[in-house]
Amino acid sequence: MFNPMTISPDAHFQEICEAVEHHARRLAIPGVAVGLWHAGREYQHGFGVTGVEHPLPVTPNTLFQIGSITKTFLATAVMRLVEAGRLNLDAPLRAYLPDLRLADETTAARVTMRHLLTHTGGWVGDYFNDFGFGDDALTRMVAQLEELPQLTPLGEVYSYNNSGFYLAGRVIEVITGQPFEAAMSDLLLGPLGLEHSFFFPHEVMTHHFVVGHRVVNGQAEVARPWAIGRAAHPAGGIVSTVGDLMRYARLHLGDAPRLLTPASLALMHTPLFPSTGLSQIGLSWSITSINGQTLLRHGGATKGQTADLRIVPEAQFAMTVLTNSDEGATLYGIVSGLALQRFPGLTLPTPTPITLTESQQRPYIGRYHSAGGICDVQLNDQQLMLQMIDKGGFPTPDTPPDPEPIPPTRLAFYAEDRVIALDEPFQDAYGEFLRDAAGQVAWLRFGGRVRAREA
Repeated sequence: MFNPMTISPDAHFQEICEAVEHHARRLAIPGVAVGLWHAGREYQHGFGVTGVEHPLPVTPNTLFQIGSITKTFLATAVMRLVEAGRLNLDAPLRAYLPDLRLADETTAARVTMRHLLTHTGGWVGDYFNDFGFGDDALTRMVAQLEELPQLTPLGEVYSYNNSGFYLAGRVIEVITGQPFEAAMSDLLLGPLGLEHSFFFPHEVMTHHFVVGHRVVNGQAEVARPWAIGRAAHPAGGIVSTVGDLMRYARLHLGDAPRLLTPASLALMHTPLFPSTGLSQIGLSWSITSINGQTLLRHGGATKGQTADLRIVPEAQFAMTVLTNSDEGATLYGIVSGLALQRFPGLTLPTPTPITLTESQQRPYIGRYHSAGGICDVQLNDQQLMLQMIDKGGFPTPDTPPDPEPIPPTRLAFYAEDRVIALDEPFQDAYGEFLRDAAGQVAWLRFGGRVRAREA
């Protein structure tokens, strides 16, 4: 029987590197960087090239867009403001933004920072736009939130909400009297010594950085545009390295420099709201309990770049995987799962599928819409199938859908109204069918988004 205690950590990391190389080839991913911290030891490695058009070797110092992992940085900065007495998580945001307007007036009057950080605001979350690189970009973005429909009641349903983080970023600007990026530098990036973490393309372009890719007919092609726009910086704007991400992760491991009190870190690592599957939502983090230990996780995706960060405070373990491909989520899911097994000895639980008859599955058939895409759920020879259909809209509202179709995936039920995807690129992703007051299936939460069933 395999005994992980008989193999050195270096051998474990070599196994991880071999897995990265194998799956990067299989998935046509041009470049990957991996950083890992465990019990006081750090490991870093770069693989492949920065881009297929002008290839340079990826190293641990290569810059990648980390996308929505930025949200955890924002939440950490928020907690610094809370500790300083400058922000209250449960105060109505109109205490800071008196002119705040949302589609639903009751929500606008009551919404708090806690709602934003737990994705429970309830309005359309996937709105993206580019208002240039002026200091007014975020103000102009927040002014657009009034046009986003309220989908669920405030504070009642978790649904991933990028637009809520634009609002959180604007609150930080008002409280600090600085542009969002300058405030983040003063509150977090500077004190942590993150010298290779940036927001702006003009900062990145003087360093070694990757470009994103999409895979078409098995071949990687450069994805454009490179930048996501300044207005989206609070939701996903940081560009960083595996070394800087490990230094940031050590803050959440309770390591020096200790910018937050243990009480604040504990709050950030506490599940506050039910999610889908095995995880719950804390203040920005997805949180899963495994054998009495806490797994903190956040992923990120921009135009052709995907990233993942996982932290287990009790085991003094952290790992990040950065890729320059839209296929990166498949790779980092496999590789991070392997690292969790080899280093802290944790295995993510997998639910046991249950068999439903065709008649039991029929009530779930339908098309479920969100701002960014459609989940088409159909029965194929008694097998429930999900086809994701991209609507476009990223990084601007007029961006067309990706012409490359997303492969369908089989869905397996593991509990009433709850499913898990069985095939790449969504393998092991959880979904949940939600019912209305009459008990009818009315929504599907998949990929974190609540999607309304087509009438």
